[in-house]
Amino acid sequence: MKENGTIHLSMGIHNGKREQLIVVSVNPATLPEGKLKEIELAWDNGLYLAISYESGEFPMKHAYTNSAGVDMGEIHSIAAFCETDEALIVTGRKTRSIHQLRNKKLGELQRLMSKCNKYSRQWKKYNRAKQFVLSKSTKQLQDALHKTTKNFVDWCLENEVKQVFVGNPEGVQRRKQKKRTKHVNQKLSNWSFGTLRAYLEYKLHAKGILLFLVDEVYTSQTCPCCQRRKKVRTRNYVCACGYEEHRDIHGARNILAKELYGKMCHIPEETKRKYLRIA
Repeated sequence: MKENGTIHLSMGIHNGKREQLIVVSVNPATLPEGKLKEIELAWDNGLYLAISYESGEFPMKHAYTNSAGVDMGEIHSIAAFCETDEALIVTGRKTRSIHQLRNKKLGELQRLMSKCNKYSRQWKKYNRAKQFVLSKSTKQLQDALHKTTKNFVDWCLENEVKQVFVGNPEGVQRRKQKKRTKHVNQKLSNWSFGTLRAYLEYKLHAKGILLFLVDEVYTSQTCPCCQRRKKVRTRNYVCACGYEEHRDIHGARNILAKELYGKMCHIPEETKRKYLRIA
């Protein structure tokens, strides 16, 4: 990029010949401060410049010592339990509603497009509407996930958390089960676990908090008091031995105990829950 704000974007080599450069002019005052790493011209219902840069900021330094366990889910995006006996539940209602509305609109447009000749004027009109729905829902999901992860990071700072153990549900969709309805398959496909984890990684790193991805096998089924395994269908985990806890907080407690003590044992503190709903 030149000092006057002129940017020459390479189009690479095609059929042995270098393509003509794309020239873009921007106001240098509008560019962020820091070392530019990458500039690319992208399309999302219109052309825009995607700029990557180094802000020059270093991770925050602190003397925090507490640990927290996190159980991610489709109904509740984040359920966390800290050594300080504080618990956090961030509902995923917002992201679920966005996914449901997007799927409904896409289904309607797809049915209309199937009745048209491909690439006809009406087909192109419906296709533009389809791309608009996809673009809008993607931005709404990004906003909801950013708010979710910000609330969790703020909670970590309030409880002086140094390290976070996140249960890795990778492979849930690939596990063999006898029966799985279309409704369940759709919910699993709508689960934005990878994006949520990526947002957590860089936001926690900026605050000097370590994130570890750990195995969560049987953490939601095992009772920490008597070690019995039980699958629950309701939102509360109740065991015959008398142990009772919110199902997602129960999973987060077991993840934390497993990493701190090497086994899923009972942490006797009385849980203080905090519910958050993303608007």
